[in-house]
Amino acid sequence: MEGGESSAQIIKNAPSVLKADIWTHYGFYQLKGKNELDKSHAVCKVCHTKIKYLGGNTTNLRNHLSRFHCEKLTSATKKTADPAQRRIDEVLSTFPPNSEKAKAITQSVAAFIAKDLRPYSVVENAGFRHLLKTLEPRYKLPSRSHFTENVIPALYNGTKAQVMASMIQAKRVAITCDAWTSVATESYLTVTAHYISEDWQFLSHVLQTRAVYESHTGAHVAELLSRVVEEWQLSDKDVMLVTDNASNMIVAAELGKFPHVKCFAHTLNLASQRALKVATLSRLLGRVRRIATFFHRSTTANHYLKEKQKCLGLKNHKLITDVATRWNSAYDMVERFLEQQPAICATLRSPEVRKGQSDLCTLNETDVSNAEDAVSALKPMKDATTLMSEESNPTVSLIAPINAQLLQNMTGTIGDSPMIHAIKNAITTDLLKRYNGEAEKKILHTASALDPRFKGLPFLTVEERLEIYRGVTEEAASLENERTLRRTEVIDGPSAPKRKASSSSLLVSLLGQSFTDTEGTAEPKTPYAIAEEEIERYCKASSLPLTEDPLNWWRVHEITFPLLSRVSKRYLCIPGTSVSAERVFSTAGDVLCSVEHWDLFILSRFLSAKVSGVSSYGKLIPELASSHMVSITFGADLAGSESDLYSRTPRPAGSMEAECVHTVPVERRGQSGVTSGHQAFPVRQRSKRGKVHRNYMRSTKTATEEEMREETEVKSMRRSFSSAVCKSAIE
Repeated sequence: MEGGESSAQIIKNAPSVLKADIWTHYGFYQLKGKNELDKSHAVCKVCHTKIKYLGGNTTNLRNHLSRFHCEKLTSATKKTADPAQRRIDEVLSTFPPNSEKAKAITQSVAAFIAKDLRPYSVVENAGFRHLLKTLEPRYKLPSRSHFTENVIPALYNGTKAQVMASMIQAKRVAITCDAWTSVATESYLTVTAHYISEDWQFLSHVLQTRAVYESHTGAHVAELLSRVVEEWQLSDKDVMLVTDNASNMIVAAELGKFPHVKCFAHTLNLASQRALKVATLSRLLGRVRRIATFFHRSTTANHYLKEKQKCLGLKNHKLITDVATRWNSAYDMVERFLEQQPAICATLRSPEVRKGQSDLCTLNETDVSNAEDAVSALKPMKDATTLMSEESNPTVSLIAPINAQLLQNMTGTIGDSPMIHAIKNAITTDLLKRYNGEAEKKILHTASALDPRFKGLPFLTVEERLEIYRGVTEEAASLENERTLRRTEVIDGPSAPKRKASSSSLLVSLLGQSFTDTEGTAEPKTPYAIAEEEIERYCKASSLPLTEDPLNWWRVHEITFPLLSRVSKRYLCIPGTSVSAERVFSTAGDVLCSVEHWDLFILSRFLSAKVSGVSSYGKLIPELASSHMVSITFGADLAGSESDLYSRTPRPAGSMEAECVHTVPVERRGQSGVTSGHQAFPVRQRSKRGKVHRNYMRSTKTATEEEMREETEVKSMRRSFSSAVCKSAIE
């Protein structure tokens, strides 16, 4: 009888931790004089028989039920083993290191380290090891050195091979490059490749982020780019180079003989920055910036602003403070101010906010009117900047039509105020200085002609359009001739055996002149004639709506325009901006600032290579089908502890591993032995207030007065930034 009572004692139910079904029929006596169970013997609830309990082994309990109370045995208790009570040797057993399951888990750990920007030391963390032990007790986590020396490098090598195999199929590869400076004042150069795949997918891979310790001259940049082209076997891809407008980048393109397009986003930034220097607008920005800064620093003002936003039915948006190097942040700051102007005015007039603030003031009616005019005048530049920063579509075809439209928008009108007139004049003057080279203009206009959205080229004269399409025809014919020549060389190679003339060919040789019907035969068309026909049909076809994808259009019409489609792949793969390269150090900056010692940013980017492939283990890695791949080459080993992050200087080339071609943070070996694997990875240079300062590399060419002044300002900000960082590091 369950829970029954003996002459002396009551049977207590087994504790809940004993989950086997057999304990339904057994319990324990309570120790005399104690509030504890006597677990040395289990007691049968049916016959009150005491059975020795060895702790964990229920065989004798099951045997007792089977022998004396077989009717109590249920189907569940008749099982030979309880799944919840696994044998100790089964729990403690481990996968062989070379088993498929162990390899898959190890590879997933490597992907976690790289994609989530974790240091190698994470595999030594107790919490992480506990997590893996809980998920799969039989898996033995390899050592940290195994990941640094084997797993991650193998993953990189496999991914690099896949990317190279993918790029080798491209008609042309365009590269973007940008130089930047880390928080430790170390210089880096990032190179990104762009191309169109066989199925018309626009693909991008970061090829290298290389530490640069030498002088940032155009000659040295050209040498670095040439090494990248050679390493990635791009010499036959007619590489197109996209950079910012820095003079050393222009020199590098000339010395490296790269066809060159200047970053349109940077061009827009330079023109807009010139507009922001207009005296009236500059003073207006100073006033708006002062108000936005006050709200950022005052918790009281920020609280009352939220209350006023709620009362006035405005969106709960924070005010924006501009960043010196990003003109669009100034636009966003003014636009947000105008959006929240009623709430701002009401907040600044409240006694609680004005208490102790004698110099608070908002904009007057004239200032607000000027702010509205400035936003209206700069909106085309803002829209163009946003559009050119997108990476999903090829953007080089957008440069010429957008540039022409911006110049048209910046034409002065009778109703323009003096400030608007000055803004438009500043932007027009700067834009007219850009893209004046004949080679660069031809690239931009050809790309627009091959974009079915802009093929009409309305921004060109009739003669200019005819010249562009004549060039496209010649290039299409040339590509077809080269293709035919290569095919002929393969078929009729020097080692190809000569075929014996057949009887049918001899018959044609003897009687062909007399019996061939010459009236019905036509001479084969030349590639140039075929290209002309394709151009004619292409121009007569309906233009693609501006919202449609030009690559998708070419994917559908590739069969209709076989020659023209090859030329299109050569031009539509060129990005109109170097934003792709800039995003690399933007991500790095965010990572290093938010999590101080995450040092796998580079590896994170390479692991996201935009190709589908098989890893070194022969297993498909889904993570390899996303966005970018990164390789980093350190010119010299950077030894030092984490505390040296802000102050150390690079070791001379030749010490330790000079030219260490690793895409992963290596174990640094300093004078005191192996130090932590935390590498000072590249980030944007930040001032004490968190602003970003670009470090455009300059060549040895003579700089203009304006360039010298800008360079002086940047250097001054760097000195302030370095002093602040060193001070905080010491403290």
